[in-house]
Amino acid sequence: MSTYPPPTNSIHPAFVTSAFELPGYRIVQNIGIVRGIVVRSRNILGTIGAGLQTIVGGDITIFTELCEKTRQDSYAMMTLHAAQLGANAVISFRYDANELMNGVTEVLAYGTAVVVEPIKSA
Repeated sequence: MSTYPPPTNSIHPAFVTSAFELPGYRIVQNIGIVRGIVVRSRNILGTIGAGLQTIVGGDITIFTELCEKTRQDSYAMMTLHAAQLGANAVISFRYDANELMNGVTEVLAYGTAVVVEPIKSA
């Protein structure tokens, strides 16, 4: 489980995109790269439980839940970082993951923090 509290002032999910722009909005300021990083390890009970699940086959739910929670936490940290810098959107959003050592994985959520404003119709 995460030791970080949930973000209190974050970017709304509708303003986080893997695209380079937000339709209907124009970028008025590029703040720069923002990131959220989480490093997790499997615990012994989870590893044993996952090992048992591999015998039957199918989705290894213990690992699926761990991965999803880790991605959610890194995403939350990234959007909080962006909001703290004054952004109201994140473009070019991506995830990256690396195994640091056996059973220890880093998940990184990153993107470009920007300030956007609605495009006014003429």
